Amino acid sequence: MTTRKQKRRPPPPTSYRERTYRRAVSAGALTAFEVRVRETDLQILASADLSEAATNLVFQYRGQLENYIATHPAFLSSLAPLPVDPLAPPIVKAMQRAAEPAGVGPMAAVAGAVAEFVGRDLIAHHGGEVVVENGGDIYLHRAEDCVVGIFAGTSPLSNRVGIRLAAERMPIGVCTSSGRIGHSLSLGKADAVTAVAASTLLADAAATRLGNEVKQGSDIERALAIARTIPGLAGAVIIHQDRLGAWGEVELVRLT
Repeated sequence: MTTRKQKRRPPPPTSYRERTYRRAVSAGALTAFEVRVRETDLQILASADLSEAATNLVFQYRGQLENYIATHPAFLSSLAPLPVDPLAPPIVKAMQRAAEPAGVGPMAAVAGAVAEFVGRDLIAHHGGEVVVENGGDIYLHRAEDCVVGIFAGTSPLSNRVGIRLAAERMPIGVCTSSGRIGHSLSLGKADAVTAVAASTLLADAAATRLGNEVKQGSDIERALAIARTIPGLAGAVIIHQDRLGAWGEVELVRLT
C-alpha cells in the first residue's frame, strides 16, 4: 500500500481574524480599532479612530511591497539576507537592512515593517500616541510605561509573563515568533521568541532568527548567545514548553 504525503494547506483568510490574545489588551484612554487588508490584520491604539488613514497607509505599503516582489521574486522567497537595493521603495530597503544583522531573508521583517511604517506615519500626520500590533509584532509610541504580555500557545507560561517597557524607551518594537502557532514561517519549535529593539523591523527579523534556533528546551541558551551578537537588539525572551530564558534589557513581570 502506498501513501501520499499531504501538503499543508495555507490558512483560510478568516484565520487572520482569530486574534484571541487581543481580548486582553487594555486601551486605557486610547481608541482601539482594527484594520484588515487581505493578509494584513492590524490592531491599533490611537488618540482617535484613525482607521481610514491607517487603511490607506496599509494599501500604500502593501502596494510598494507587492510591486517590488513582482519584479524581484527573490525578495519574497529568500531565507538569507539580500543586498540593499538603492532603487527600492523605503520599506523594502528598511527590510533588507534589518534582515542582514539577523541573518534571515527580508520577508522575516515584513510584519514589523508594516507595523512601524504605519505607526510612524500616523504619528507624523495626526500626533498623539500610537500602538500598532500586526500578528504579534508591535510598534509602540506611548507617553507612559507599558507591559506587553507574551502569548505562547499551549505553554504553561503563556500569558503569565510580560515585558515592562519604560516610556523613555519609546518608540520601540516588540516582536514575537513561534514555531507552534501562527502562519509565519519558523524553522524551530519554540512556543514564543520575543525580541525587543528600537527598530520593529530588526525585532521582527531577530525573533525569526532566534526562533529558528530553538528545536528543544536545551537550545535556549545557544539562541540567547546568538541574540547577543545581533547589533541593535536590546533583549530577547524565549519560551519552550515550561522553560524560559531571557537576555538583555528586558524587565520581566508576572501577569495574573
